[in-house]
Amino acid sequence: MSSSSSSVPRLVIAAPSSGSGKTTVATGLMAAFASRGLAVSPHKVGPDYIDPGYHALATGRVGRNLDAYLCGPELVGPLFAHGARGCDLAVVEGVMGMFDGAAGEGELASTAHVAKLLRAPVVLVVDASSQSRSVAALVHGFASWDPEVRVGGVILNKVASDRHEVLLREALDSAGVPVLGVLRRVPQVDTPSRHLGLVPVAERQGAAVEAVAAMGAQVDAGCDLEGLLALARSAGVLSGAGWDAAEALASSPPPPLPVPSLGAAPPDPRFGPEGASSSNAGRAECVGLSPKVNGQAENAGPRPKVNGQADVAASSKVRVAVAGGPAFTFSYAEHAELLTAAGAEVVVFDPLRDEELPDGTRGLVIGGGFPEVYASELSANEPLRKAVGALAESGAPVAAECAGLLYLCRELDGMPMCGVLDASGRMSERLTLGYRDAVALSDSVLAVAGTRMRGHEFHRTVVEPGSGAAPAWGVRAPDRRVEGFVQQGVHASYLHTHWAAEPGVARRFVERCRTS
Repeated sequence: MSSSSSSVPRLVIAAPSSGSGKTTVATGLMAAFASRGLAVSPHKVGPDYIDPGYHALATGRVGRNLDAYLCGPELVGPLFAHGARGCDLAVVEGVMGMFDGAAGEGELASTAHVAKLLRAPVVLVVDASSQSRSVAALVHGFASWDPEVRVGGVILNKVASDRHEVLLREALDSAGVPVLGVLRRVPQVDTPSRHLGLVPVAERQGAAVEAVAAMGAQVDAGCDLEGLLALARSAGVLSGAGWDAAEALASSPPPPLPVPSLGAAPPDPRFGPEGASSSNAGRAECVGLSPKVNGQAENAGPRPKVNGQADVAASSKVRVAVAGGPAFTFSYAEHAELLTAAGAEVVVFDPLRDEELPDGTRGLVIGGGFPEVYASELSANEPLRKAVGALAESGAPVAAECAGLLYLCRELDGMPMCGVLDASGRMSERLTLGYRDAVALSDSVLAVAGTRMRGHEFHRTVVEPGSGAAPAWGVRAPDRRVEGFVQQGVHASYLHTHWAAEPGVARRFVERCRTS
């Protein structure tokens, strides 16, 4: 890992519940401090893809997620330091209520958990619209619930009037937590929502720029920025160093060479608690490993370095196309960084506009997003649909998550898609949302059968059938089921995973690009 970023001042923005105004305050703080010339590092607790888009717009830097469930608590600090490298300040937006985390896992992946891992002070955003003196009891409860979490200030949101503000401040005088901001209702900062939350920045363009500017102006006018910056500078020192994609690859086991043909594995033996490989905290263990011999993976030592960098199988880069544009906005920045470090040239294309895959494409990554919103436009782009189908038919690696799964189906809401998978997708009234503990049931371009990984689902669609002859995953928790498709070089699933948890995913994918 690279040099430490432990001295970067930082704040965690939390709230008693969802809907209190965390995104408005966090994005507004980022914009306000950036407008004063500070380099602000934006972060989001949890797996959400949408809020980081607004953070990036506010700061001019990539928004990054800090998820202690997907990546493990031990990677939260290094991933934070990676994103905050060279910055003057880091602002971390929390998730849900401050103590809400992975269901049934205690504090794991909650805002409070991440604040403790980062040794960062917390600013509590309170929706004060329907209370006055009771706010003191609320703040006192959150400030005292866990003595390891330091609530250093409160920002009161949706305050109705000057008189209302006076009542709130008088009540909070006895709570021992300073008021660092008071915000009134401002229509300009409202951001439109739909079936999966806020509308992503890529779909709003000019309107999103105006909304972020309004958030910044409101926070600048209503908050004590100097007091907040002083609080950020009181954060504790972090031990360790920043995460680095090349170093992560260098210390991860190499894939088998040559990459074997990918066949189906029986789903049932890998599903039970005794049959699946397991690593620390149940995360990925054997992604990218050779077959095990006497319980150990062959060639499992660190990959040698060349000039301080992880070696790659060939000197020339292979081109990996990554779907982008308004229909495919869900991606973690570390995925592209790992692919690049593994020897890929990452090229982004827009399935709504581009009629061909980038020249020389050897592999394809299609992440999450909203294909259901753009189904007619995606369907109308027949040349690209045929190009994707031909690439998959050739055996080239294709990794598809959620929206990518829908795009590879035969049809979506009755409209033709790529036809790679003999399945159809449709919108549903039911929201599927939550963390998942899963095990790979089939050897694929991403994992060997038996690999345990953690992921999350976030969709209001249904794919029928939900899995193929060679399923991608056996979901172990919260309910047991098989899910997804593995065929030839295609790995398609609803499950979103974070490759920083197991860099071997990227290496295995790139090596398959070289050999397919």
